[in-house]
Amino acid sequence: MPAQATAYRGRFAPSPTGPLHLGSLIAALASFLDARQHGGTWLVRMEDIDPPREEPGAAQRILNSLEAHGLIADETVLYQSSRSDAYQSALDTLFADGLLFSCDCTRASTGPNGSCCGRCRERQASVSTPCALRVNVPAEYTVSFPDRLQGLQSEALGKSLSDFVVKRKDGLDAYQLAVVVDDGDQGITHIVRGCDLLDSTPRQILLQELLGYATPRYCHLPVITTRDGQKFSKQNHAPPLNDSLATENLRLALRFLQQLEPPAELQQPDPLLRYAIEHWSLQQVPAQASVAAATLGLDA
Repeated sequence: MPAQATAYRGRFAPSPTGPLHLGSLIAALASFLDARQHGGTWLVRMEDIDPPREEPGAAQRILNSLEAHGLIADETVLYQSSRSDAYQSALDTLFADGLLFSCDCTRASTGPNGSCCGRCRERQASVSTPCALRVNVPAEYTVSFPDRLQGLQSEALGKSLSDFVVKRKDGLDAYQLAVVVDDGDQGITHIVRGCDLLDSTPRQILLQELLGYATPRYCHLPVITTRDGQKFSKQNHAPPLNDSLATENLRLALRFLQQLEPPAELQQPDPLLRYAIEHWSLQQVPAQASVAAATLGLDA
């Protein structure tokens, strides 16, 4: 059942596909500072439900790196790999409400935005296995939500997307479902994350409504990009953080977020974070989708 939360509860939810890099530190730091300044709780959730993409030992290295930077969760880290029963329960609810259908489309045969080609709904009795489970998006469904940084967001989701996957063809739980169930069960009230996930938010809000979860308040930060315009990511070979330079890394992340520069004498993560919490201002963060690493003097 959804947790009944009234106080601020935020989270950072990395995937263990490699070590932390500056882009992920920026998201972690912003969510941490926002939670702390609101006197709230900050959680870490490991989104380890995609074994083919995961790197052995990456989850622990991420946690070690967060600790080295003074970013320590207030509660026990939740691993999505331990949550399959909760995801199945959500699927059972959606199925009982007549909202799911099986789909055996190949990747090459899917329709616009990765939707079903349109023929699977009418032949449910003959859909072959393996198959994915998809949730229907009502044709008239429109979602609007106030993003704390990017402003009012609105999308006629039903016009752009007829359905999306909630259980993958390979039997793995899909990200969109897992994140909604975990945010709901953990009572997450505020989500601070990168703009690369902004287009996922309407789908997640739809699932929240279908499953009876409250919708958190969203804040989508600009992502840091290379000189070629690519997001800093493990796939794009973003360099891992050097944990021995934690204070310098935090200063760089604060500079990206256009926060007040901490005094030079603050040479350890903890006092620097206390200063950053006291002076955290979301209004100073650039209200745009991306910021080039070159603005920080990085050759990326």
